[in-house]
Amino acid sequence: MSLDKATVASIANLARIKVSDDRLEAMVGDLNAILGFVEQLDEVDTSGVEPLASVTGHTLPQREDAVTDGGYQARVTANAPESAHGFYVVPKVVE
Repeated sequence: MSLDKATVASIANLARIKVSDDRLEAMVGDLNAILGFVEQLDEVDTSGVEPLASVTGHTLPQREDAVTDGGYQARVTANAPESAHGFYVVPKVVE
């Protein structure tokens, strides 16, 4: 697959990227090189390769999914410039 200037300009427009005409030719070359590399990868035979999520085969440690409220509101709001009833007090921004 090969891209031309009109296609690259259309892609840039869809991506909301402003590309000047003098940079357009360079982008055509860059995108064609990327697509050429992807086509090379497409030629690799992966029919006997199992999909995997991790190369190490390890799983992440699991913890019990328990809901807690923390129970330490006073410690959380201790460094606040101003707090009231366990909440941060912030300036009003909407009149």
